[in-house]
Amino acid sequence: MSQTTSNQHDPEMLDEYDFSEGVRGKYAERYYAGTNLIRLDDDVAEMFPDAKSVNDALRALAKIIAEHQQKTP
Repeated sequence: MSQTTSNQHDPEMLDEYDFSEGVRGKYAERYYAGTNLIRLDDDVAEMFPDAKSVNDALRALAKIIAEHQQKTP
């Protein structure tokens, strides 16, 4: 596949970009090992302005669940 053909698929890829000696997936394993991303649905994400608010809500929910499990035989 020529560069011209490749660049037609992604208009942001400039002709001077040269990935001919690149190694696909070179850092993929390291990336996945250190990444824990969760995608929220759009309606849920609208309720939380930042990561801290999501974490705070999940901690509160986890506390409620833990308390309920202690009361339930």
